[in-house]
Amino acid sequence: MAADGNITKDVMYGAVAPDDFESMLELDRYNARSTAFDKIISATHDHFWDPLDPKYIDFDEPFDMENEPMIDEAQQPLLRLPYIAETLKDPKEKVRFINYMQLRNFSSILHGEQGALNLSASLCHVLKDQGAQEYAANQTREEARHVTAFARYIKARWGRPTECGAALKSLLIEIIEAPEVYKKVVGMQMLVEGLAMGAFANGYKNNRDPLARKLFQLVMTDEAFHHKFGKIWADRTVPHLSEAERNIMEDWTAHCAQKLLFDRGDPRQQAEIYGQFGLDPERVVADIVQRRKERDANRKFTGETNIFRVLVKTLLNAGLITDRTRGFYAMYVDMDELAGEGERMVGDDIAEDGIRYLQAINFKDRAAAPVTIAAE
Repeated sequence: MAADGNITKDVMYGAVAPDDFESMLELDRYNARSTAFDKIISATHDHFWDPLDPKYIDFDEPFDMENEPMIDEAQQPLLRLPYIAETLKDPKEKVRFINYMQLRNFSSILHGEQGALNLSASLCHVLKDQGAQEYAANQTREEARHVTAFARYIKARWGRPTECGAALKSLLIEIIEAPEVYKKVVGMQMLVEGLAMGAFANGYKNNRDPLARKLFQLVMTDEAFHHKFGKIWADRTVPHLSEAERNIMEDWTAHCAQKLLFDRGDPRQQAEIYGQFGLDPERVVADIVQRRKERDANRKFTGETNIFRVLVKTLLNAGLITDRTRGFYAMYVDMDELAGEGERMVGDDIAEDGIRYLQAINFKDRAAAPVTIAAE
């Protein structure tokens, strides 16, 4: 490991301090640009979209928020808690509850996209290789449009977002402020982006608002390429780690995964919402705790679009889970099942369809080019 704490195994991930602009002016640097990211950078034209242009996505498209639930009632497990089921009997109150919980989900996504924007921008200041730096600048642009798009969607449906969850906020700050490039790449490009791909695939599959489904698909056309940046890093870094370096990286990965799981699973973080529906937060939490006690201890996250399952598969494919940390993830996911699925991710097909949609808009006067996504 370098003295600055970076675990650098490939020169294109070499970094300098964020205030060391002088190193960017070294003459030899200008003739030492890697080509590893060229395909991802050039492909941005194929999946360009503008959230301010209704030919791509129209945020004026209506949805009856008062009478239509965004997801089926069965998709909201809190409604199966005895206390909530007894209290929220009015159909409109159920719809309001379901859609408010969707606001919470979309707000978390928005905050995560803001974190991805800042993280990408921070990489521009530290990555010394021109190709890596250009890729980071390109991703910064794409994350900026995600922030715009999710902010506009939330404004159209609810008016304003909710606060960022404490655990997610803490992790985003920790990743963005980390001086080590490996922490930024693992934390954001693999963990947060992996979680996001699961959330987007789940939303695309289950959300009943056509506008939300279109938004998820458009964002996934970008995110598939962002994930590839992390995968290139893993392919060129993980196989060359010493045992000590691997342990450091695995511990950081598990630390981030645990925080993300906690952010979604700790009922105390959602306690402030229950009063809006005439619910006693302590009774809701008691029901949640009781349900977890009664749940089969061997029960795992299932379904190809389950958010945490997609996250774990991302880490497994990157080689960031070994026998040393496998037990932690195995508490939640069937690791043997994941290992047998191969590297293709659930969001790949959705992203490919989205790219075809964008190509039809962006290149309507050209012959259709073959769809190529970052998972190749």
